[in-house]
Amino acid sequence: MNPLWDYLWPLLVVGLVVGSVTGTIAFRRDAKRNVVLAIGLVVSIGLAAAWHGPIGASGRFSQTVERSARTALHYYEMPKIEAHLHRSPLSRNLVLSGKADDFQTGELARLLSQLPGVSRAQWSESPSGRPLILEGGAAAVLGFIVGSLLAYLFELRRRYNAQWNW
Repeated sequence: MNPLWDYLWPLLVVGLVVGSVTGTIAFRRDAKRNVVLAIGLVVSIGLAAAWHGPIGASGRFSQTVERSARTALHYYEMPKIEAHLHRSPLSRNLVLSGKADDFQTGELARLLSQLPGVSRAQWSESPSGRPLILEGGAAAVLGFIVGSLLAYLFELRRRYNAQWNW
């Protein structure tokens, strides 16, 4: 599972749509511009949180990554090793547990960190790494900024063309 296409891309598009609609409304009304942009930003972040939790994108993401990790461990004939994504909060760090020697621990961490959707594989339960919901929120905010910028450019073009009364 590629986290960009399967998890972050819909959030970027949602932020782009919310940003363009909010920007279109905000840049035509000078008095309430900051309020409308703030409301749009909150809506964009709220939709990212809904995508992560109630809609279930984080659950699908973790199931897919953990399934591919189990498949890789089965391929390497390591049935006593378990792999799961770090939870509380969910991040893209893969936590390995089980009995293995020194060579196996280093190589399994290296090999499983190359799985799509995994940022790092490690044997300890240390809370390092960015939470997945923050990555999703950042994608939604980036989409919102780009959408607002596009709405601003369209509004500048509309104002420039409005001066020509033939």
